[in-house]
Amino acid sequence: MSFICLNMSTAAFPFPVNAGTLAKLAKLNISNIWDLALHLPLRYEDETHITPIADAQTGVPVQIEATVIHQQIQFRPRKQLVVQVKDVSGHVLYLRFLHFYPSQQKQLAEGNVIRALGEIRHGFFGDEMVHPKIRTDIDKGLAESLTPVYPTVNGLNQPTLRRLIQAALKHLPADDTLPAELLQQLQLPPFLESLTFLHSPPPEYTARDLHEGTLPAWQRLKFDELLAQQLSMRLARQQRLSGHATALRGNGHISQPLLANLGFALTTAQQRAIAEITNDLAQTHPMHRLLQGDVGSGKTIVCALAAAAAMEAGFQVAVMAPTEILAEQHYLKFQQWFAPLGIRIVWLSGSVRKKAREEAKNELANGTVQLAVGTHALFQDDVAFHNLGLVIVDEQHRFGVAQRLALKNKGDDVHQLMMSATPIPRTLAMSFFADLDVSVIDELPPGRTPVVTRLVNSTRRHEVEKLVKHTCIQGRQVYWVCPLIEESETLQLQTAVDTVAQLQTALPELTIGLIHGRLKPAEKAAVMAAFVEGSTQVLVATTVIEVGVDVPNASLMVIEHAERMGLAQLHQLRGRVGRGAAASRCVLLFSEPLGDLAKARLKVIYENTDGFEIARQDLNIRGPGEFLGARQSGVPMLRFANLEEDLPLLEKARDLAPILISQQPEVVNKHLQRWLSQRAAYLGV
Repeated sequence: MSFICLNMSTAAFPFPVNAGTLAKLAKLNISNIWDLALHLPLRYEDETHITPIADAQTGVPVQIEATVIHQQIQFRPRKQLVVQVKDVSGHVLYLRFLHFYPSQQKQLAEGNVIRALGEIRHGFFGDEMVHPKIRTDIDKGLAESLTPVYPTVNGLNQPTLRRLIQAALKHLPADDTLPAELLQQLQLPPFLESLTFLHSPPPEYTARDLHEGTLPAWQRLKFDELLAQQLSMRLARQQRLSGHATALRGNGHISQPLLANLGFALTTAQQRAIAEITNDLAQTHPMHRLLQGDVGSGKTIVCALAAAAAMEAGFQVAVMAPTEILAEQHYLKFQQWFAPLGIRIVWLSGSVRKKAREEAKNELANGTVQLAVGTHALFQDDVAFHNLGLVIVDEQHRFGVAQRLALKNKGDDVHQLMMSATPIPRTLAMSFFADLDVSVIDELPPGRTPVVTRLVNSTRRHEVEKLVKHTCIQGRQVYWVCPLIEESETLQLQTAVDTVAQLQTALPELTIGLIHGRLKPAEKAAVMAAFVEGSTQVLVATTVIEVGVDVPNASLMVIEHAERMGLAQLHQLRGRVGRGAAASRCVLLFSEPLGDLAKARLKVIYENTDGFEIARQDLNIRGPGEFLGARQSGVPMLRFANLEEDLPLLEKARDLAPILISQQPEVVNKHLQRWLSQRAAYLGV
């Protein structure tokens, strides 16, 4: 029996999409109509009815219909457009815009009848909406379903995204991947019906209904996703165990001098992990192991020793990381350890100039280089290895399955080692990653400085600025991290730019740098180099610095709007300090009011420093879904299902997967093609 990867007929959209829009969709990991159809709303707006101004509750989104009776531009306390409107009941409401364009002034001219959607609050002049959504096409009538609001990127507005998604839904094939009798047995609705419902739900459903995930439409999507995951993992394990990898047995001529030159002893946990990895490498089927360890537990040296074993056996090693910053950290560390031993290492990323890139590719192809470190550039089609034996992938959950497979496929049945600093309980990792063996480094090396965590209300920001100044006067350095804003990378960037301006005003004597995801690779490298060498005292950053940055002189981490972030992310960010001898602090700035979930998270991060304990409590708070796929970076492993809440669905998928593989391979092919499409490959067995 074999499973064949069919050519994707959906690779090109069956309706016109211009090149600019295609590029923006690619940033959202959307490359075909299935990706569009599965790009589900963040939330919904209710434009299905009109609420009289007199009946509108404060703090609740409502849509009003009214006539503009006055418009004026005010200049104090800042320039803003203030518009008065009156509805048929005679009640007046103010609409206030802090950023506006001439087109909006025209749209809101006196006498125009408009609809405004937003939250009403008590303002200085009376009840007001700030930056409401305005419609003037009221002759079209009211919407018949809730209006979806999607995750997007700069330059791709909501109307365009809605139009594209509706076009995708119309072009999807009506047939289901799962047989009708199976759906009846599982009590699940048809797939296309479920998708259509989630993109355009009827108005009688509340936001809570739609986000709890218990509706039949949600259950269908979650089950399909879990089934695809279980099928792909089972096929991957079957293929791996039937593979014929070369046994990589080292003789110590690289690892022994490497250990002798380290200047520190390995912990018991590190030694145990190395023993497990070297035992796997010596097998004649490919290793597929996940190495877990808390921030600062010493995963990198364990991976270096794994690489040493492979190189001692005469094979090449590729080390891949999700960001240039993290990849460059590995490159510099491996250079420090391996170059004195005569090991040739190349660096391969998007920022490498063409001449250097071609030279590196030639050396990899002819075997004169033993170790390659880089980003996604390592698995591009034009990169070939002479005899790749081991692939090491850091922060593996940030890569899609297809990306990891593309690198693995640069060799014949190569061994794979994945690293993650996001602690996942061993039982969860082994049940979810059915094709993985797991090693855990569960102790920190001696001498790590504990990081003191403080929770500070954002109203006391000026006190934090004084602490930043005091830290820098003592010769130390500071990270200041800006919050992640899910709906817009532009808003996140603007927040970081504004923060730099505020800090420069408050602390003019300090040198302040800025790093964010939209900088070019060379610019990121220059900013980080200035911080590493100490010429920049304060580094304002988006969450791009979450992993991999190692600056021992940085002893203070300030995280704005910490209540918006997950526990794993907060713990990762906090781990950027405490890497030197100086006492280190992490200040979590939060804004009130705080929801119950935010309070629970902040309490856990304040009271705990052990990553595995934080992971355990995080599971209790909200389940493991996001441990296993980072929603903000790359293609997630699970987008819809939550392994704790949806355990009954997971058990059904786990039980069904082997039956389908043995009895209905055509269903398996069809289901995997739909769900994994270009994000993964499925495997011949």
